[in-house]
Amino acid sequence: MIGLAIISAGGTFLTALVLTILIRRFSNTIGFIDRPGGHKSHLKPVALGGGIAIFLATCTPLLVGTLFARFLDPTSPPHWLPPSLHQHIPGIASKLPQVLAIVAGALVLHIIGLMDDRKPLGPTPKLIAQILVALVIAWPVGIRAMTALPAPLSILLSVVWIVLITNAFNFLDNMDGLSAGVGAIAAAVFAIAAAGAGQIFVPVMAWTLVGALLGFLLFNFSPASIFMGDGGSLVIGYLLSVLTILTTYYDPEEGTRPYGLLVPLIVLSVPLYDVGSVVVHRLRAGQSPFRGDQRHFSHRLVKRGLTPRTAVLTIYLATAATGLPAIVLPRVDWTLGILVVLQCLCVVTMIAILEHIEPSKR
Repeated sequence: MIGLAIISAGGTFLTALVLTILIRRFSNTIGFIDRPGGHKSHLKPVALGGGIAIFLATCTPLLVGTLFARFLDPTSPPHWLPPSLHQHIPGIASKLPQVLAIVAGALVLHIIGLMDDRKPLGPTPKLIAQILVALVIAWPVGIRAMTALPAPLSILLSVVWIVLITNAFNFLDNMDGLSAGVGAIAAAVFAIAAAGAGQIFVPVMAWTLVGALLGFLLFNFSPASIFMGDGGSLVIGYLLSVLTILTTYYDPEEGTRPYGLLVPLIVLSVPLYDVGSVVVHRLRAGQSPFRGDQRHFSHRLVKRGLTPRTAVLTIYLATAATGLPAIVLPRVDWTLGILVVLQCLCVVTMIAILEHIEPSKR
């Protein structure tokens, strides 16, 4: 699995790196750029279109790899294919309908995001697109969370979860390198958790996303020379939400515990805290929760004296601090499980306390 992870992440890292360079040059040439002003914090025009590199570097290998497995004869696999993968070829091939649906959903959101990057659409069209994509994924495609529940309730929860996480990473894309870095950390945690559950398709998909995000992050970390825009942030949130649903957290036959179902909430607690706190701040100010501003977690850290780069690194650490312990959550006893959950709550509470303390005027 380690070798497969390196191949998956390494290949998409190089692909995203090359694509980002080409797209940055093309965007600057045609004037597809994000100009400063309004609630934006950058001081000079920055190329848009980084989401194209993320989408292509992630979804193309997933689609090609699954199609390859689908038309491969499992009885005589090529000699260069690792022997450990031979037994998984039929399973990967069986995922083709799901992969086609997942990539199609990502494509819809990617196009909507690019349209919004070019000319703002407003929140309503984007929200409608997210709900429709989530509904298709959860209903006819059947990628649903909490499948033990009645189907209508399971579908509803899945739609809410996909839309919530999609928007969380769209909200998180408010500072150089933030959404891509947090997304990479979360995807890596989900990859390890899924591998621990004996899965292979989900870890490969997650490592593919990790590599694509890291390749793009080289050019998006402060000071960014290209932005992902909604064409990237919507895709990241959507793919992560689908990954969390596809991962097996509770299986009595494998000895995992039911509180393993909390893993996605714990790993994504920092993005969820950001979107929740921003919505509360905007509603208190009598504004739409979808109106862009500088009330995000990262902006509040900067107002407390951190540089933008330090604020982003702090959020990376907070995401890792809550996410890494969640890897073992499905396999520990109740006592350790409670401690993992309490640790997550302590980290998020500490963040809330520190960022709301008024700076000293001495």
